[in-house]
Amino acid sequence: MKNKNLTLSFILILALTARPLLTGAQSFESVKKQYPDQQAVLLSKTQHYTISIKDGQPYVESRDVQQIEYLTAQASAYLSQYSFYNSDFQQVVAYEAYTQTARDKKLKVNAFKTSSSMDDFVFYDDVKETTFDFPSVGEGAVGNLEVSRINKNPHLLNPFYFASYVPVINSELKISAPKDMVIRYRLMGTDTAKVELNIEKKRHENIYTFRFPNCPAEKRYGDAPDQPWYATHVIFYIDSYQDENGNRIRYLSNLDDLYQLNYSFTKTINTGLQPELKYIVDSLTAGSSSLRERAKRIYSWVQHQIKYVAFEQGMEGFIPRDANLVCKRRFGDCKDMSSILTTMMKAAGIPAYYTWIGTRNLPYAFSDLPLPLVSNHMICTIRVDDQYIFLDGTDPTCIFGFPSAGIQEKEAMISISEKEYKILKVPAISKKENTLTDSTWLELTDQGIEGRIKKIFTGYFSMHQKGKLQYSNKADLKDEIKNECSRGSNKFILDSFQIEAVPGQDSAALTASFRLPDYARKLGPDWYLNLNLFKFYEHEEIDYPKRKIPIAYNFKYRRSYVTLLKIPEGYKVDYLPKGKSYHNAVWGFDLQYEQKGNLLILTQEFDNDHLMLEPDQFALWNKVLENLFPLYKETLSLTKI
Repeated sequence: MKNKNLTLSFILILALTARPLLTGAQSFESVKKQYPDQQAVLLSKTQHYTISIKDGQPYVESRDVQQIEYLTAQASAYLSQYSFYNSDFQQVVAYEAYTQTARDKKLKVNAFKTSSSMDDFVFYDDVKETTFDFPSVGEGAVGNLEVSRINKNPHLLNPFYFASYVPVINSELKISAPKDMVIRYRLMGTDTAKVELNIEKKRHENIYTFRFPNCPAEKRYGDAPDQPWYATHVIFYIDSYQDENGNRIRYLSNLDDLYQLNYSFTKTINTGLQPELKYIVDSLTAGSSSLRERAKRIYSWVQHQIKYVAFEQGMEGFIPRDANLVCKRRFGDCKDMSSILTTMMKAAGIPAYYTWIGTRNLPYAFSDLPLPLVSNHMICTIRVDDQYIFLDGTDPTCIFGFPSAGIQEKEAMISISEKEYKILKVPAISKKENTLTDSTWLELTDQGIEGRIKKIFTGYFSMHQKGKLQYSNKADLKDEIKNECSRGSNKFILDSFQIEAVPGQDSAALTASFRLPDYARKLGPDWYLNLNLFKFYEHEEIDYPKRKIPIAYNFKYRRSYVTLLKIPEGYKVDYLPKGKSYHNAVWGFDLQYEQKGNLLILTQEFDNDHLMLEPDQFALWNKVLENLFPLYKETLSLTKI
């Protein structure tokens, strides 16, 4: 799930401020010389928070001021349109945008369009996006935007990200707070050493200034984790404050404070079970004395009868809806899934608890930060046979006993009672539980190769296949299966396929038949064939040491590919390549050839024991590929007896 609050800082919000004030020491020519390969730069990207006490509570206002300079005439083709965001918690109260042309003419933006902005997954933000176009963008022009907001809930202060997708000459966060208010902060990301911090202590306030001069453009990779894992940013929050009567008030001083905030959202819901929901629970658990079996039945029912829909509005983004309402509607968001699961489990005599958790999109942990931003998801945790089991109702394919893939190795805050909670780490499922076994039978004919395929999936591989069946229409499914089964060359022809996925079981199977013209070569009486139908990881060398950003994987796994070639009658093996095994501390492979009767067999096995590959492991990753790639060139030969 994606936390919209964490991604707001990645949207380019351009600044309003007088151009001579920012660029007096740096002319357009010097900026262009400093960044010869860039279409544009942010001259300044600043955000100023002013925190005060109003009616006995923290009150937060913020002002975003940013300014972009266009370095080429072509920049307008993709950099003229921008946007900013508004929500119930970060309410925009004023904004202005204009272009300052190279001739110092000010052209105001008058047309703004506001619409709902929805992410794939939403936890507590109802965000609206306002878009506009800067007029008369050209070389030397400067686009400006100023946005002022009231932050309605100071528990939810956004992190500040220094970088953008263009370089930033001056990136700065400033926080002004009362002198008797305790402000905590945390610098995170790969370049925190480049951030300059200055704390100015005045008579009535402290001013914290975080500055990253000449911040380079953000470089992104498709296989990288989300930006919070590596982008340099500041997390700041109110630890405690002194109210107008001089009392010291804890705000987010520790995990107890965070838990009481979270608990306040659940303490008044689900006070009773209505007849419809009680009947469903009784029907599902009838005849079963096993708590585990009861839990499996209830979990399966919620997965398949309650549709996951991400919708939020204000405080509804925090407060789960009543389980009886969720049952009646037959849909809900992650909090609603947690609500109905927890209620149904308790009704069946199973210890069940509301649980807050962050997905793997976020690098944060409750044990480090007592903040709402640590969690962007809610699930249900049950305790059966002295074991905690994490149940995510939003994933209809998830196997009972498995956490959903996106919460592996994340800390969970489990609500036991009004005063008691637990912080537990969700385990990662081992690679031996997530296996893919792909077997291919080949037979040489006068028309080319004819073959059969059988793929067996367990664990998360199985869930992925069941998702294909559930979400793909017939036409798309055939294309997806063809892509998944393709091997040998782009002349691969899929003739038929069948997927066997039994709900509730841990495995799925795919069988298929295919043809592969012109892959095997017959020269005179002899056949030549490369059994490496798959050339995995080609062109996947990591650009090391240039790349500094980690690589993320959905889960740990073990994959096995077995290719069996039937030796034609009247032929024998003339040359069979040698195999090789190579493993290091990061990963490895086994590739082996053998002959059994009239079958030639190539077995390839690969493993992955990581959810995240860090830059200091990249060299070892590449070393495995150096040993693997030469093997892909090996060709066997068959000759007449």
